[in-house]
Amino acid sequence: MPIPIRTLLRDSRALATLAVPLALTQLAQVALTTTDTVMMGLMGAEALAAGGLAVVIFNQLRTMGVGMVTAVGNQVAAAAARAESADTDDARAQADDDVRDLVRAALALATLAGLAGAALMILIGHAVAWLGQDASVVNAAKPVLYAMAPGLIPCLWFQAIRQFTVGMRRPQALLQITLASIAVNAALNWVLIHGTWGMPKLGLAGIGVSTSLVYLLSCLALYVSTVRDPQLAPLLDVRIWKTSGATLRKLTGLGAPIAATYGSEAGFFFVVALMVGTFGSAALAAHTAVNQLVYIVFQIAVGLSHAASINVSRELALGRIDEARRLKNTALACAGAVMAVVGAVYVIAPKWVLRPFLSPSEHEAISIATNLLLIAAVLQFFDCTQNIGVGLLRGLDDTKGGFHVTLIGYWAIGLPAAWLLAHLLDLDTTGVWLGLLTGLAATALLLLRRYNRGLAARSRDTREPAPAPAAP
Repeated sequence: MPIPIRTLLRDSRALATLAVPLALTQLAQVALTTTDTVMMGLMGAEALAAGGLAVVIFNQLRTMGVGMVTAVGNQVAAAAARAESADTDDARAQADDDVRDLVRAALALATLAGLAGAALMILIGHAVAWLGQDASVVNAAKPVLYAMAPGLIPCLWFQAIRQFTVGMRRPQALLQITLASIAVNAALNWVLIHGTWGMPKLGLAGIGVSTSLVYLLSCLALYVSTVRDPQLAPLLDVRIWKTSGATLRKLTGLGAPIAATYGSEAGFFFVVALMVGTFGSAALAAHTAVNQLVYIVFQIAVGLSHAASINVSRELALGRIDEARRLKNTALACAGAVMAVVGAVYVIAPKWVLRPFLSPSEHEAISIATNLLLIAAVLQFFDCTQNIGVGLLRGLDDTKGGFHVTLIGYWAIGLPAAWLLAHLLDLDTTGVWLGLLTGLAATALLLLRRYNRGLAARSRDTREPAPAPAAP
């Protein structure tokens, strides 16, 4: 049954209250990494190549580490909902204790993931020399990796506390802190690269040191902001040595499939880029430009996905399955409206959209990119939908299901379709993107089907009467 317009608008406003700060925070984080890239580019092509290699390795491990603690927000949202709906002081106190236990376990898991990721970062930095990378680039990247590795731990602490604040539906401080970190990062980059104001001149390694310091400062800022919040402070327990083993195992079991999903998605897009690269530098430049546009817009989908996921966890904890079902429709309607506007801009003004990425003299790349924008206008609907689908399943605590579906959609459908369309039908880069669209569409449909089935199963469970007691 279609949702009444008034209900849709009301639900959209409620969803936007959480989604907008999260989406803006994601966009600010994109600006943070862009600042590093600009600073590297000012140092020359080799510095950009070396720094870019280090950032790719760091981002891959950071993304998977973030996946490990992403489910914390859902668990906190469910526990907070139980606390609000509790009809006795004891039940309310127990739910609050559950939140504190989740915070401790989240910080413990972030610490373990950060230590493992830092060690892997250094090992991978040495191993890439065996993958055909230029020796001078690898040597220049190593100091950056060494400097970035310690920063992974406060980065994941920040993410753990972030998930706590999001689960409590109080994410407002995240945006201010992330915006401030952009300015701090730019200043630290400049000071540490060039050795101004009496600081040591670190060159390219200064970007790595700056990254670690910014993550540490951001973590401290979020912690201070949280302890000053009268609603959050009583529940923020950082004594990780008191972590419950059962809670830590539960979060690990939920987080590992999310980390694997993030890693699988990053690997899929990396392979797609390699496939496009076989058609020449103009094709790769066009792909890079359009892919960056899609990535920027994708941050809106991330905000909607997180907000829908948190709200689904909350509604299910309160036993409101119909509201959880309606949340899916509201999130998809909001995403569709945004993607329609963005897609129209792609179609109406492609040269204006591509201008920041491609020089007007690069005629071949612009021609290819203009065609890709037409595909991207459609692709973004499915890209946004599949991200929301993963979030919805996370609200059901079905993180393994999301991982399995994305494996099928990305690797079993999308990648073969991209190769067949590109090579057998001689569509080249356009074929790769049509295959990418096919994979994302299949993933989106499979995720939504799984979510609908999961809600139907929950609904049956709540309707089934309790078994009669056994006869004495």
